[in-house]
Amino acid sequence: QVQLVESGGGLVQPGGSLTLSCTASASGFSLDELVIAWFRQAPGKEREGISCITVRGFTAVFVDSVKARFTISRDNAKNTVYLKMSSLEPEDTALYYCAARRGVCNAYAPRYDYWGQGTQVSVSS
Repeated sequence: QVQLVESGGGLVQPGGSLTLSCTASASGFSLDELVIAWFRQAPGKEREGISCITVRGFTAVFVDSVKARFTISRDNAKNTVYLKMSSLEPEDTALYYCAARRGVCNAYAPRYDYWGQGTQVSVSS
């Protein structure tokens, strides 16, 4: 079983920055086996895959509008994956989730087996 806990969300003005954290714990296997991804879901919209990172640090970004603004990273020693977000826009307002799976990076939410509860990001003046 894997538990994921997100933190770091909040209210920020347009143009501001936030760094989200996803801390993982597991029993029965190593977290080093897991791909971790960030998703977001805005009210009335489907859950959207943002970015993922493999054990070895390979990253993929699935949303063109965030490629120059969001950066995913991981610290395996701390069992934590980060999403650094800059130049935030009102359109980035959403509930942000991290998710985990074995295998390769994937933007499709049903491919992920483990999910956190989410952290709210609101971008508004």
